[in-house]
Amino acid sequence: MSSAAPTAPDAASEQAFRLADRVARRSRVVRLLAAVRRNRADLMIALAFLVLAVWLTHGLWPDPAGRMLALNPEDQTLYEWFLAVDARALLGDFSLLTDRLNAPDGVNLMANTTVIALGVVCAPITLLLGAPVTFALLAAANLAGTATAWYLLFHRTLRTRRIAAALGAGLCGFGPGMISQTNSHLHMTAQWLVPVIVWLVVRLLRASDPGATSSAGPGADRVQPAGPNRRRMLSSAAGLAAAVTVQVFIGEEVLFLAAGTLLVMAVGYALADRDLARRALPWFAGGLAVAAGLALLVLGYPLWFQFAGPQGVADGMFSPGYFSADLSSWWALSPLSLAGSDEASRLTTGPAEYNTFLGWPLLLVAAACAIWVGRRRLVLACAAAALVMGALSLGPEVVLGGTRTALPGPYALLAGLPVVDGALPMRFGLALLPLVATMLVLAVDRALRDTGRARRLVPVAVVAALLPVFPTPLPTAARPAVPEFITGGHWRQCVQPGGVLVPVPLPTPKEPWPMRWAAAANAGFGMPEGFFIGPYGRGGTAAMGTFKQPTSALLADVARRGDQPAIGDEQRRQAARDADFWGASCVALADDAPHVESLRHTLEQLYGPSTRIADVWIWRV
Repeated sequence: MSSAAPTAPDAASEQAFRLADRVARRSRVVRLLAAVRRNRADLMIALAFLVLAVWLTHGLWPDPAGRMLALNPEDQTLYEWFLAVDARALLGDFSLLTDRLNAPDGVNLMANTTVIALGVVCAPITLLLGAPVTFALLAAANLAGTATAWYLLFHRTLRTRRIAAALGAGLCGFGPGMISQTNSHLHMTAQWLVPVIVWLVVRLLRASDPGATSSAGPGADRVQPAGPNRRRMLSSAAGLAAAVTVQVFIGEEVLFLAAGTLLVMAVGYALADRDLARRALPWFAGGLAVAAGLALLVLGYPLWFQFAGPQGVADGMFSPGYFSADLSSWWALSPLSLAGSDEASRLTTGPAEYNTFLGWPLLLVAAACAIWVGRRRLVLACAAAALVMGALSLGPEVVLGGTRTALPGPYALLAGLPVVDGALPMRFGLALLPLVATMLVLAVDRALRDTGRARRLVPVAVVAALLPVFPTPLPTAARPAVPEFITGGHWRQCVQPGGVLVPVPLPTPKEPWPMRWAAAANAGFGMPEGFFIGPYGRGGTAAMGTFKQPTSALLADVARRGDQPAIGDEQRRQAARDADFWGASCVALADDAPHVESLRHTLEQLYGPSTRIADVWIWRV
């Protein structure tokens, strides 16, 4: 039986509904275009930051899988492996203790800078295009995102002119420390949540101030204290808890530096405005306590797991004395800056740690700007925080021009404190980028509102001081191709997904290259040893990597020297015991391994005849 045709009223209603839907869609488009027109200046500045970030990392873009950062390839290999492991969360195969490295013990992801939040968000990119593509995207996005976030804070919260905000934000996102940390330290350059955290803290403080006034009621002429805005306090505390939680899973060190800087600024601001401190402190402290409590509901277990869980470490492994900023580095220029030179590289530990290389022109102009606008409480707080964080960057003993002076540094006062003692002192210098930028922004904004000579003099001086530290593109180099055995999926012929494959030679912190195999396979298999932070020895002291099994040490010696050692029954029994300890399914030797013939001969003496699969020799064990 055929259905009845729709009546005229039904047809009219359907037509009216479709018309209303088209009007609604058109209205949304109109509102979107209107929003774009209203914010086109801000969007253009954000686009400029993105273009600059892409230009600085352009060496990776032609072939992310075939190019890598030339100044710190070891850490790039590590972070690509992190991204591959994080991406497995999308496949339902993720744990804070991963078994895909350091078999059979595994690696505690919370004890390492695994950028879990970034890896999970970018998981589709990693699984479809590979970890090198995700790494290149994040290297650029962190720079542009950090600069854009600071621009919005300066322009919309401090109400400064766009040009002033853009200059300061450029220093925050593309300063010498940020550029040097882009040499593979994704956890340090992902700072785009820091301005959000600052904004939420400021919002909480404003809501906590009971000194704000409001009308006493309809028709009333007088005003009375409005009291703290409890609703805004609660929303700010909840937002702060969310931002802090996400930042922990991006990079705890950045959160630590931000919290320390804000603490010093809060003390300085309270001393400069004691009335505000008396009015707002109780409510403000309560709001922070609520934020901390909400964050701990989510972070309690992961933080316990980091310090007390399997393969966790309770102490830092880096020497504060070694990772201290040279005092003379503050007025030097980074080799990665426009006016820098390679000679200055002797003043730091490596190309990823030019954290304090602001240069004397910027220091002088920043000091002059701070004095010029120094009566503002915010400037006083920024100046105090800059002095404290800069002093802490010098470490437990002041170093000048590469020579230890035996003069104790302020950081010595923090020696032995939990968490703090594990920080790298020289990275305290990164906090000065937003602090100096804030003072420059306020000075330029004041000058642009002036009608005298300062209107031109101050902006010109600031631009002139920023030009020497303008960044140059990061050096890149070609890297060896991952064997077709991995990229073609042939590894599945000798190890089941989730099983253990032993690459020869095994990965180490100094030579982690086989970890690229695992990254290219989206961490589909595990491997022994590797590049990671974990407990070492009976005392469980934090260390990089782990001890080698006898067979691993033997193969490493062959790869280094090219000798063919005598192999007897004892060595064969030990090789079998080591393979059983690792839970290995097969051993693999690529054609591009060092002294490949000597290694192949040794492996055949240990494990018997080899099998050729694609471009790799394998031994099923």
